[in-house]
Amino acid sequence: MDINASLLGQAITFAVLVWFTMKFVWPPLTTMLDERAKRIADGLAAADRGKQDLQNAEKLAADKVREAKKQASEIIAQAEKRAAQIVEESKDTARVEGARIVAGAKAEIDQEVHRAKEALRAQVAGLAVAGAEKILRKEIDAAKHADLLTSIQAEL
Repeated sequence: MDINASLLGQAITFAVLVWFTMKFVWPPLTTMLDERAKRIADGLAAADRGKQDLQNAEKLAADKVREAKKQASEIIAQAEKRAAQIVEESKDTARVEGARIVAGAKAEIDQEVHRAKEALRAQVAGLAVAGAEKILRKEIDAAKHADLLTSIQAEL
């Protein structure tokens, strides 16, 4: 075999191999590479969308936390206001109750003073009778004495 014929056979075989590769092997390979590149691009786009969604979710969560804190502070303010109202109502109730107790005590004191005055009138009348008996040393008339004591008692 001649080197030229061998070289020509190898060139033809190489050309057939190149043609076969270009016709049947290369298109599916490029299709697979294109599909893989598309999947990678889609994955990167999805990752970017995921990052954007995460940022939006974080913003939404921060807004909701802010709103919840605002509502909590409003609720606390309302509770403090209600507590102050309850304290004021209790103070007013205590004042009314205290005034009622003071009025009752004053009425009781007035009754005790009246009883004491009556007791003193009776004692003074008894002392007056005893004094009159000692002075006169004799009894004149019991009915007249009783009328006299009643009039003296009324004057006291």
